[in-house]
Amino acid sequence: MANGQGKGHSIKADLYTKEDCCLCQEMKEVLERVKIDYPLELVEVDIQNDPGLFERYRDEIPVLFLEWRKAFKYRVKEKVLRRKLDLILISRTLFG
Repeated sequence: MANGQGKGHSIKADLYTKEDCCLCQEMKEVLERVKIDYPLELVEVDIQNDPGLFERYRDEIPVLFLEWRKAFKYRVKEKVLRRKLDLILISRTLFG
């Protein structure tokens, strides 16, 4: 399902992060590699700009939401991320 299939409708990916976070940088690098093959609409949200988000996620970052569902926190394995993205694209094909 990779190689850009399904590019008509992007997959919403929200990454909750903060400055000077090595785990956040790791997750961003994985996402940048995966973005080549998947139609990701990646939005980075710095939790330090919102006291409510900071309180909620300060002990969990980075946190990645795919299509408004929490998918990963702390670390992401590229193979597992690709599998989740494939499932999102397949479900769109099957269920519209």
